[in-house]
Amino acid sequence: MILDTFKRIPFWQKVLAGFILGTLVGMALGSSAVVLKPLGDLFISAIKMLVAPLVFCAIVVSITSLGGQTNLTRLSMKTLGLFMFTGTIASFIGLTVGSFIDMGGSLELATTEVRERDIPGFAQVLLNMIPVNPFASLAEGNVLQIIVFAALVGIAINTVGEKAEPLKKVMEASSEVMFQLTRMVLKLTPIGVFGLMAWVVGEYGLSTLLPLGKFIIAIYIAALIHIIFVYGGLVKFAAGLSPVKFFRKAMPAQLVAFSTSSSFGTLPATTRCSASMGVSKNYSAFVLPLGATMNMDGCGGIYPAIAAIFIAQIYGIPLDMTDYMLIAVTATVASVGTAGVPGSAMVMLTVTLGVVGLPLEGIAFIAAIDRIIDMIRTATNVTGDMMTAVVIGKSEGQLDIEQFNSEETHTEQKTA
Repeated sequence: MILDTFKRIPFWQKVLAGFILGTLVGMALGSSAVVLKPLGDLFISAIKMLVAPLVFCAIVVSITSLGGQTNLTRLSMKTLGLFMFTGTIASFIGLTVGSFIDMGGSLELATTEVRERDIPGFAQVLLNMIPVNPFASLAEGNVLQIIVFAALVGIAINTVGEKAEPLKKVMEASSEVMFQLTRMVLKLTPIGVFGLMAWVVGEYGLSTLLPLGKFIIAIYIAALIHIIFVYGGLVKFAAGLSPVKFFRKAMPAQLVAFSTSSSFGTLPATTRCSASMGVSKNYSAFVLPLGATMNMDGCGGIYPAIAAIFIAQIYGIPLDMTDYMLIAVTATVASVGTAGVPGSAMVMLTVTLGVVGLPLEGIAFIAAIDRIIDMIRTATNVTGDMMTAVVIGKSEGQLDIEQFNSEETHTEQKTA
C-alpha cells in the first residue's frame, strides 16, 4: 500500500522532497553530514556511466531521423542562434546587476599567486572538436568530440541510404536500450539529491558564505532574473505556451542540476523533463547534448560579467563603457569558444579578466565559494537547454503541444 502510494507521487515532488530533506539534514548535522555524500557520489557515478553512450546513440538517431523530416541545417542554425541570443542577454543582465550592487564594500583582496591556465586559441578549440581516436573520446567522456563524431556518423548513414539501414536499426535499438537504462538510473534521483544537498549544506554552512554574501546574492539574483523573465518570456511570447507549466515540468532537472553542478550529469533528467514537455525524442536528443556543451548562459554570460565587476570593485579599478562592452562580448563568445575545456567557468572568467586587464589573482578568492555559485550557474544552463528545446521545437513541429499542456504524471506512467 505504501509502495503504491509512493509510486503515484509525481517525479518532481520526489526530487523536491529529497532536496528539502537533504538541506535540513545538512543544517542539523553540520560537517558530520559528509557521511551521506556517498549517496550523491553513487548517483553521479551512475549518471556518468550513461552520458557517453547515451549522447552517441541519441545524436546518431536524431540526425538520421531529423534528416528525413525537416531541414537539419535550418534547425541547427536556429538552435545555435538562440544559444547566442540568450547568452548575450545573460551577459548584459550580469553587468546590470553587478553595477547596481556594491559587492566589494570594505573588503580588501590580498594578492595571491595564481597559476595561469593554458587556454587554447580559437583555431585549437576547433581542432580539439575533431576526435583523433573516437573510441578514446568515448572512453574519456569528451562530449564535444562525441557529438561531432556522432553527427558525422548520422550524416554518413543518411548519405549511404538503403545499404546503411541495418546499422541505422542497430543504432535505434541501442538508443532505446540507453533510454531504458536512463529511466532505471533516474529512480535514484531523490536519494542522490538528498545526499548531495546534505553534504553541501553541512560542509559549507551559512556562516561560510557571509564574507562573499553580496557577490553570491548578485549571481543568484541575475540568474533568477534570466531564468524567470528571459526563458519564461521566450516560452510565453516566442512559443505561445505557459511558462508556469514549463517551469513545473523543468523543476526535476533544475534540482538535479543545482545539486550536482553538472550539465552533463543532469542530461538524463533533462531528457526526461523535455519528454514530459512534449519535445520529440529526436530533437531533444540533438539539442540537449549540444546545449550541455555550448549553451552556457550561467557560466559564460552571467558569472564572468558579475565576477569581473566584483574583482574590479575590490581592487578599486574603475570600469568604463568600453570595458563593459568588452566584458559582454568576451563572455558571450567565450561561452561557446571554451566549451571543450575542463573547468570552463574559470577559463571563461580568466579570458574575460585578461581582455579587460583585471588582475587574475582575484580568481583565487572567489574560487573558495565556487561550488555554491556553480549550483545556480548549472541550473541556469540546464533551464536554457530545455527552453531552447521547447521554443525551437514548437517552431519546427518537434513539440507535442497537447503533451506540454498535460499533467506530468501521464508521461511518468509511460516512461517510468
